[in-house]
Amino acid sequence: MIRMAHEFEALTVPGPTVTEESRPFWEAAAGGKLMIQQCEQCDRWVFYPRSHCPGCWSDRLAWREASGMAKLKSYSVVHRAGHPAWQSLAPYALALVQLDEGPSMLTTLVDMRFEALEIGMPLQVRYVRVGEFTLPMFTAAQAYAALFIA
Repeated sequence: MIRMAHEFEALTVPGPTVTEESRPFWEAAAGGKLMIQQCEQCDRWVFYPRSHCPGCWSDRLAWREASGMAKLKSYSVVHRAGHPAWQSLAPYALALVQLDEGPSMLTTLVDMRFEALEIGMPLQVRYVRVGEFTLPMFTAAQAYAALFIA
């Protein structure tokens, strides 16, 4: 089975809660960029958005553009959605991806056959408009796409 990115665009779902810490992330995603924080004290990349570095506790976090490349760390095919608005798309694949910069991110996988998913496979970000928000989802990295799509 493949869940295509365009299928998510028709959903009417509640969006994420935007906070002062996360606003730059969501604004960048709407513009097609994956921005995450990097600590200016210890150089650690940080995700999810927060006010202090979890490594050294510095409050000197700067927003930097991430490569958009990741590896599949774990995934689950959701057959029964946690929110009724998502049920029309079940089954879909939720994943934990490890960004090339280091942090992990919970996301949705699109445009790939579920049977072809492999831990460690290379992924790249794909921006998908869902309701009022643009969500960073992931798909097979372009160099490997032919192996994982249809």
